[in-house]
This record gives sequence, C-alpha cells and structure tokens, in this order.
Amino acid sequence: MEPISRFRGKTVALAIPNIDTDQITPAKFTMVTDKVGLGRILFAHWRYRDAEKQIPNPDFPLNKPGAQGATILVAGDNFGCGSSREHAPWALVGYGLRAVVSTSFADIFRSNALKNGLLPIVVDPESHRQALREAEGNLEFVVDLPEQTLALASGRAVSFAIDPFAKRCLVQGVDELGYILSHERRIAEYERSR
Repeated sequence: MEPISRFRGKTVALAIPNIDTDQITPAKFTMVTDKVGLGRILFAHWRYRDAEKQIPNPDFPLNKPGAQGATILVAGDNFGCGSSREHAPWALVGYGLRAVVSTSFADIFRSNALKNGLLPIVVDPESHRQALREAEGNLEFVVDLPEQTLALASGRAVSFAIDPFAKRCLVQGVDELGYILSHERRIAEYERSR
C-alpha cells in the first residue's frame, strides 16, 4: 500500500447521492480475487456507453479531460452503501484515487477503504457543498492525514476524524497484516519466552 501523509491532488466531482458498491464495481466484473486492473471497471456502467467493450461515455465526470489524473473524488452523500464489496475500494485505488470526500460513508465501505489504502474523508454539509463546487472545476485540494485536515482550493481548512489505528496504518503504508508483521521480532521474542 502506498503511504498517505500529506498530498496535493486534483479533484473530480460526482455529486450523486447513495452511490452503492454495485455502481462503483458492477458485480459481473468482480469475479476476481486480484486487485490488478480493477481501475478499468470503476463505475463501468456510467463511465462507458458499452461496459463490455469499454466505449467511454464523454459526459461522465471521470472521462472529462480536466478530470484526468484526479486523486480526490468528491462524492454525494452516503457513498459506498449497498453490499460489502472489497472490490469497490480496490477499483477506486486502482483508478488512481487516494481519497473520497463525502458527508457520510457506509460503515462497511469505510472499513474496507481504510484497509486498502483509500482515505474516506467526512466533512460537514456546508464544506461539502463548497468542495463539490470546487471539484467541478477540478481544482486541487491538500490532504494532510497526520493533521487530519482537508484544505480546499479556496483555502478553507476542514478537520476530519479517523480511527487512530487506521491512521497509523495509512501513514505507514501497511495493511493490518503488514502492521502485525512489522512486530514479528517482538512476537517471536514473546513466543520464545512462553
């Protein structure tokens, strides 16, 4: 996992509320257990006029020229609802996104995102409205995970909450297993002492 500390990123707005995991990663494309290449199926039924042939829909926000290279998605309310599908954060990260900003996330999606190197940032409704306006112009935001702040292009700084353990893992660029393995020497010493 790539560590997340402080980064500046281009934004893209997807102001649709209640985007569920089947819209993020349609089920028919998720019959894999490998993360590689899942960025191509992200929002497949919206990004493509023909999802099977991957013929782009030029009207979809992620396909517009200004959105190319975006690393921060500003989404509508209740992002990631629906079924538990780890493929959703895999596809978002595979596409190149590092953070998603919304007023709320489904609990399972938020947990899966944090475990897979994607930072879900919850902001208040007024900050969200401003973030959406700025993201429609693909302006850059600054994410500072150690300080737990999101700085909009206008300079408005918004604080966000995050679980301390998830924060530690994201800053170190390790998943839960990687965190455990980083203590392998201490675990081995403990086992020997028993």
